[in-house]
Amino acid sequence: MLNRRHVLLGGLALGAGAVTACSSPRPASAPPQPRKGGRLRAAFQTAGAKESLDPHTAVLFVDGARSKALYDKLTDFGPDMAVVPRLAREFTPNADATKWRFVLREATFHDGRPVTAEDVLASYARILDPKAAGRRAKAFLEPIDLANSRAIDQRTVEFALKRPTAEFPNATAAFGAWIVPKGAEDFTKPVGSGPFRFVSFTPGQPLVADRYDGYWDGPAYLDRIEFVPANEETARMNALLSGQAEYAHDLAATSARTYSADQRVRIVRSPGGAMHALAMKLDRPPFNHPDVRAAFRLIADRQQLVTAALSGMGEVGNDLFGKGYQHYASGITQRTQDLGKARALLKRAGAEGLTVKLDTAPAGAGLVEAAAVFAEHAKKAGVTVEVAVGNKDTFWADTLNSGSIASYRSGAMPIETHIASRLLTTSPQNVTKWGSPEFDTLYRTMQSTVDPQKRAALYTGMQQQLHDQCGLLVWGFGDWIVGTAAKVGGVGQAPPNTLEWARFDKAYVSA
Repeated sequence: MLNRRHVLLGGLALGAGAVTACSSPRPASAPPQPRKGGRLRAAFQTAGAKESLDPHTAVLFVDGARSKALYDKLTDFGPDMAVVPRLAREFTPNADATKWRFVLREATFHDGRPVTAEDVLASYARILDPKAAGRRAKAFLEPIDLANSRAIDQRTVEFALKRPTAEFPNATAAFGAWIVPKGAEDFTKPVGSGPFRFVSFTPGQPLVADRYDGYWDGPAYLDRIEFVPANEETARMNALLSGQAEYAHDLAATSARTYSADQRVRIVRSPGGAMHALAMKLDRPPFNHPDVRAAFRLIADRQQLVTAALSGMGEVGNDLFGKGYQHYASGITQRTQDLGKARALLKRAGAEGLTVKLDTAPAGAGLVEAAAVFAEHAKKAGVTVEVAVGNKDTFWADTLNSGSIASYRSGAMPIETHIASRLLTTSPQNVTKWGSPEFDTLYRTMQSTVDPQKRAALYTGMQQQLHDQCGLLVWGFGDWIVGTAAKVGGVGQAPPNTLEWARFDKAYVSA
């Protein structure tokens, strides 16, 4: 494991001056030329001894990156969140979107077996197993009627659905929907169909994988990829600077500014790639009161949060996920700070002088900083916010059910996918405990609506509900930042959880 460096958190400057003392951008230089061979070490935050290479239990970004190296999905997401073919070369619905037919490419697993329709059905059955816990893609694949789905031939699978589902291909691109060989249960030495084949792994230690020359999309440039643990952002940045790693994931905006002119590295920024929010739980005090939630949304100075917590590398949010994506409700009035109205709402709710604990952790860039900034905003509305910095390794699991308000962040995905995974009564990642039968019904209606214009109108209505009532205080969208060694090429701008993100089969290391 890479050495860690502890970070001392001091006071935060909230004005624009907090981001002006930084190096000027380096003049553009020619990227290195593609070259086959070599090793790339990629530094990610990991889960330590609890890690698994089971792609169906993937949770963290490193799980997604490792799964992408070892396995394939039927489809994936382009930069605009449109579905693009992967293992499936084509997919078509019937007239009312109650059945979808997917045709597979000629692809093989690392042991030489062909990837078949039966493998696809078995993978989805494993994910959907009601007895199995921790299958993140289960909520996305729920519309599938497995009993009536079938393999038409070796490379054609027909999915029967429980109801019309106009955007079903989104489910096949979902995080965790990777295809494994039929009968696979032991993932200590996994076999996939991805661009790299397994060599070695111990939980908490690097995963080592070598190029799979039989990959259907062409062999990778690299001979070897290693995923190395570096749980603190400073450790990842230091590993890159010292030559202990050639790729550093999820860097802070302050690091991007500080090292933008450093000739040893390249900073790659993907605009708006990360949603930043505070998650208020609706099933417990004080946020079970709608006026308290409304007050907190008015307490936030969103531009100041972007400036101070993200060093200005981002844009303000409007309490909705997916700014700039298809179906985003851009017509809803932008919410701004209104401390007077916030005080009035708190008084009406009987919550004057409220004290609340805000859980956060250095589990992602900007989380702790944003919590501290929001606490300063809250003081002006007569609210005491006690910032509690927890364990970064267990933060996301801890805050899913505990506490009342917590720092929150999400990578890129279609708005429909975000709703399915986080905002339905049955969603596995429903951190706000938003549970509205009316909203659930609207979602099902939207999914069953084949007409694009009618479906777009339903999206807008759903987002208006979320904007008015939900517990997500989405204050900003930060640039997604990674760094590479100067000798690394083939790493471009890409939001997380999209096809081109962490796409190490296209990366290369120059001599």
